[in-house]
Amino acid sequence: MERPIEIIPIPGLPEIRPGDDLAGMIIDACESSAGLIDRDILVVSQKVVSKAEGQLVSVDPNDPQAHKPLVIAESKRVVRRRGDLIISETKHGFVCASAGIDRSNVEPDIAALLPEDSDRSARRIRDAISGRRDRDVAVIVADTFGRPWRRGLTDVAIGCAGIRPILDLRGTEDAVGRELQVTEVCIVDQLAGAAELVRGKSTGIAVALIRGGDETWFGDGSVVEDVVRPPSEDLFR
Repeated sequence: MERPIEIIPIPGLPEIRPGDDLAGMIIDACESSAGLIDRDILVVSQKVVSKAEGQLVSVDPNDPQAHKPLVIAESKRVVRRRGDLIISETKHGFVCASAGIDRSNVEPDIAALLPEDSDRSARRIRDAISGRRDRDVAVIVADTFGRPWRRGLTDVAIGCAGIRPILDLRGTEDAVGRELQVTEVCIVDQLAGAAELVRGKSTGIAVALIRGGDETWFGDGSVVEDVVRPPSEDLFR
């Protein structure tokens, strides 16, 4: 059953520091805003997850390239270089700029690494909400990526829990009755991008709540790794 979709920014999250109870802070912020009900989807910024998990490294604040050695250390392989730009494959399997290392929205002498396991991070938040508030929600950890062949950035999912990353429509029929042969919809990326519309890049809002949607989106056992196309299927690697 499909329900109308609301995308709600969740303000009020304080500055996150290593070791903070991020799940508890998200619960408090939600309860002060839209509340939490079953089948809500929480889209959480990678940056606050990395901060809470201590994925922070000191760098020279006066050197804009000081994080480059970290990029190599965090890369499984370098895919392409052009000037100062490095596109690499992370140990998670993501192909992105600078191995996902970011210096925005952190102190000038800090670089933020990706979480060690963003699916596990999403599960922790989801389990905490289930245990403390008895709410069955889904959680997506989102980060900003560029895209091949297209200008501009968008948020994508790098971790999830309680939601199927891919909605497989193969074998179903389109609007004129043709059987779909290859259509797989990356629902977690669509939701991550939609959430960014209300979170923004400089608002300080790290969490968005998506309410509504389709029951077929929800389910356990899937991970964002399911989204990453293996090299054997990738015509460009």
